[in-house]
Amino acid sequence: MGMGTDLGADADMGEGTGAGADRAGGKGAGDGTPRVGGAVRRRRRSLDLTLAAVAGRSGLSVPFLSQIENDRARPSMRSLQRIADALETTAVQLLAASDERRVVDVVRAGDAGGLTPGAGVRPLTRGQHQLHALEFTGESDAGREFLHRNDEMMYVADGAVEVEAEGRVHRLGRGDSILLSGGVRHRWRATEAGARVLVVAVSDEVQVTDG
Repeated sequence: MGMGTDLGADADMGEGTGAGADRAGGKGAGDGTPRVGGAVRRRRRSLDLTLAAVAGRSGLSVPFLSQIENDRARPSMRSLQRIADALETTAVQLLAASDERRVVDVVRAGDAGGLTPGAGVRPLTRGQHQLHALEFTGESDAGREFLHRNDEMMYVADGAVEVEAEGRVHRLGRGDSILLSGGVRHRWRATEAGARVLVVAVSDEVQVTDG
């Protein structure tokens, strides 16, 4: 859920291009799908880091990182989180920077947004916007704590989840939602295998003022 400091995770990619990886088949693969590789490369270069340095920070291999940067492989969300941590940013920001901003944009059901298809999470917005939206399906990583600057809303479309925030556990079922104000530390997990959760958050780049 975290769309600021952290993000929910899917199956781990590991360090190669086998389990959890999707071969992109070249830039764009001819299907117009946004690729996150360019955003990763630009961020790495802006920090004056080598691929070896990012590999050391993320625990992923240099060959795999090179394949991502050259859009020959699409990462899982968990691998993208590792890369984002190494590059001192967030997975959501890397995804947003991987595509152009559109005034009107339709995201089709089968669009994985540059991530491994079927990985359990997909972006519902593309490019840099004031709002970010993600769809999570299946299990989540309950061990990860999230913290971001601006507000976030979570809606349970199917199944059930538990959200821990401010020392309390909130149990949500189908049709329930929860609002988490910016600055609230929280974690969450799906309690049913078929859970589907929509998360919408105000971008960290937006300056929200009171009154």
